[in-house]
Amino acid sequence: MSEYSLRRVASLALPALVVLAAEPLYVLVDTAVVGHLGRLPLAALAIGGTVMSVAAWLGAIMAYGTTGRAARRYGSGDRASAVAEGVQASWLALGAGVALAVAMQVAAGPLARTLAGTDSDVAGAGAGWLRIAVLGAPGLLLAAAGNGWMRGVQDTRRPLRYVLGANVLSAALCPVLVYPLGMGLNGSAVANVVAQTVSGVLFLRAIVVERVPLRPHPAMMRQQVVLGRDLLIRGAAFQASFLSATAVAARFGTAVVAAHQITLQLWFFCALALDAVAIAAQSLVGAALGAGHDAEARELGRRIAVIGGVCGVGFAVLVGAGAGVVPAWFSSDPAVREQAMVAWPWFVGLLPLAGIVYALDGVLIGAGDARFLRNATIVAAVGGFLPAIWLAYALEAGLGGIWAGLALFIVLRLVTLLARLRSGAWAVVGAVR
Repeated sequence: MSEYSLRRVASLALPALVVLAAEPLYVLVDTAVVGHLGRLPLAALAIGGTVMSVAAWLGAIMAYGTTGRAARRYGSGDRASAVAEGVQASWLALGAGVALAVAMQVAAGPLARTLAGTDSDVAGAGAGWLRIAVLGAPGLLLAAAGNGWMRGVQDTRRPLRYVLGANVLSAALCPVLVYPLGMGLNGSAVANVVAQTVSGVLFLRAIVVERVPLRPHPAMMRQQVVLGRDLLIRGAAFQASFLSATAVAARFGTAVVAAHQITLQLWFFCALALDAVAIAAQSLVGAALGAGHDAEARELGRRIAVIGGVCGVGFAVLVGAGAGVVPAWFSSDPAVREQAMVAWPWFVGLLPLAGIVYALDGVLIGAGDARFLRNATIVAAVGGFLPAIWLAYALEAGLGGIWAGLALFIVLRLVTLLARLRSGAWAVVGAVR
């Protein structure tokens, strides 16, 4: 088991951590910059950003599905086939990104109005931001496909350079566009597009220099779509839950939805940072099963769960220590900061559990156990999160009720994932599952 030591997990997880943290860190910078424009622009960013998270969701699905397939081929000794998975994923990414960018030019207004409820000013500003920001979707999805195959061949260093460089550029550009150049809220959307497009171009270049055939292979893409289908349905359950949470928060008032934007983006930041452990799990579990080492894969799964829990505790300590300081970074409005503190105890208490959940997600995605993940997530969303947050609306429970729904969601997922890990039914060997 020395091959799967803590050092090996860390060598993959730490570069992946920077990559995973770069995009949400930019969103946090964006939130802080826009937050000082006032309550309305921050609420509009919450609406537009929630819809834009659909593109990030598609990217995560593409990256995770590609990682598992590429890792199995890499583990069986066939690197060229692993890279070929990335080529086909990139074709899918480009098509999906262009389609999303076009569709959102029409759909941005209705979606923003649905989420914002009766506040037409927030809806209008959110739709305007979204129509610009979505132009970065092709680059975002190309970068996700590139991350996927590179993780599969256990190369996490080049993605680090590509993503970090693009997002540092954009984080520097955002305040300049918003304030000195006077673009306001829309300046943050332009900076978003710049980061995602630059990143996508860099990942395209990386796959070209591999010198593998670049033509589309519909048969391989269909196989990827089949795997992605289960991850897509699973992701749809997440999206329905978080879109509903934002819609409910908006109906409690501008201060509540603005505070929800702050705490939710911080939650996503922590979640994606914790996902670095899951990225290592995807790569190592996939490679182990591709090489026929099911016992090593099961042992790795148990170790990854422990590592995820420990990392979750670490994040909880940091977030708890920042309770009196961090909300003020994002808003000078006392009502917004007060509402953020309603969610804070939930935020801190859930992080250790989330660390285990995200780690085990990585184990099962690396194993190609997407159907189980789909079913477990739907049960947790439909049976827990969605009823809880709409009950919070009915009972006027505010932001605390929304986060209680998230807590139920995490606990239900934790129970089902631990049961699956213990069963061992996910550890199926072979270059392709």
